[in-house]
Amino acid sequence: MRITKRTNIAMRVLMHCAANPGRLVTKHETASCCHVSENHLAQIVNQLSQLDFLDTRRGRNGGFTLSRDPDEITVGEVFRQIEGESSPMVCLAGQDENCPLFDACWLRTALRDATEAFFSHLDTIKLSQLIDGNAPLQDMLRPLEHLSERRQACPV
Repeated sequence: MRITKRTNIAMRVLMHCAANPGRLVTKHETASCCHVSENHLAQIVNQLSQLDFLDTRRGRNGGFTLSRDPDEITVGEVFRQIEGESSPMVCLAGQDENCPLFDACWLRTALRDATEAFFSHLDTIKLSQLIDGNAPLQDMLRPLEHLSERRQACPV
């Protein structure tokens, strides 16, 4: 099972914001830390803003911050909103008219049940749990002025 690059980057952005409470983080700072192009990041920040995960401010002193407390955001909610309700473990047999097993196959049901269990587990994990007490991650997500010290160390 794999999550999309978009969801991976969305989680990085949210963790970066959660690790920097009380201030706007910049697109440049986040892109540098998370090793993402600013153009790609801008698209994801826009989507996260539309989904009410981020508040954004344009302009010279602009940036973005969480629109809700990290205790109110679950990983499952983020995954569902970004990935959609479709399964990360989807059986493609329904799209393949040549699958002779489609009408009798129980694999689709097993994959659906596994996906529901996957999302149910992610629903128990709050954004705050990924950050609170995680000193190495918080250190990696420090403000930009510390970036030169850890340019290669931000694997989030």
